[in-house]
Amino acid sequence: MRRVHLAIKGRVQGVYFRQSARRQAESLGIRGWVRNRSDGTVEAVAQGKPDAVELFVKWCHSGPELADVSAVERRDSEPVELPEGFDVRPSL
Repeated sequence: MRRVHLAIKGRVQGVYFRQSARRQAESLGIRGWVRNRSDGTVEAVAQGKPDAVELFVKWCHSGPELADVSAVERRDSEPVELPEGFDVRPSL
């Protein structure tokens, strides 16, 4: 199992990034969550099989069609117990 914490920067809010990320994560069998932050970034935690997590991270570098991602900050950490699914959380 692999766990990553991402901060996605650029034009990533108001472009359906969170819902698209949820669909992408679910299609890869990844658990975790995504939310908008008040600084204009999107924050995500993704956990699952290493190959699936890497595919999700790669997707986050471009995001949905209307997004313009300028940077993705990544922090790897130890996997923890997470509930099934991938949630869209309320904004910070």
